[in-house]
Amino acid sequence: MTSAPEGAYRTVPYGPSPEQFGEYWPGGDGAAAVLIHGGYWRARYRLDLMRLMAADLNARGYAVWNIEYRRMDMPGGGRPGTFDDVSAALDAMAGLGGGAVDPARVALVGHSAGGHLALWAAHRAAGPGRLSPAAVVSLAGVCDLAAAARLGLSDDAVRTLLGGGPDEVPEVYRWADPAALAPIDVPQLVVHGTADEDVPIGLSEAYAEAAGRAATLLTLPDTDHMDVITPGTAAWTRIAEELARLLPPRR
Repeated sequence: MTSAPEGAYRTVPYGPSPEQFGEYWPGGDGAAAVLIHGGYWRARYRLDLMRLMAADLNARGYAVWNIEYRRMDMPGGGRPGTFDDVSAALDAMAGLGGGAVDPARVALVGHSAGGHLALWAAHRAAGPGRLSPAAVVSLAGVCDLAAAARLGLSDDAVRTLLGGGPDEVPEVYRWADPAALAPIDVPQLVVHGTADEDVPIGLSEAYAEAAGRAATLLTLPDTDHMDVITPGTAAWTRIAEELARLLPPRR
């Protein structure tokens, strides 16, 4: 899942670390999507997971900012570095494209652990220089960290990220866990496939319940963990349609 049209995007740093960069796909009329890849916050997974999805969204009329960040098993990653990077990359979106991106028309789209990071970023307090998303899309997201920690998902990835379980460091979970931070007044699309064997669908169901009316839970039958980020699948076609309703590009 790495190929893309030559010259379709350019690599832009948003910080001094080699992992603090993104791939910017220009275009559209100001509507933009920030893509956050997953991989249980580990170094072996990279932003190339989202490249075909970025190309598809760009062809649909969006500028795209596909971001990389320091993961928890590399220098500077984990808490708070991983979170700081996502926050900094999101705020950098407003300066991309020579002002071509409308800060009021940006959607966050995260997959798996990236779904967690997208929802977390949407809960940040507003402030000068901070970009507030118009919509958030979680695709098979790890969006209930306390539940994920208790299940021990992916060799206790959440405990490693946060330095313990919800009973050991409850204040960290109150800060980092979207299910604990909900609700927020931002439209949210929470997508999960019934055939997902990597992230249990119950995490999305629990988050959507906590998020209330601002969140729409989209359950996709016979859909696995990667279908939701793979252009050409029925799942991705439906997701792109729903994103266009949340944040329509004007043509």
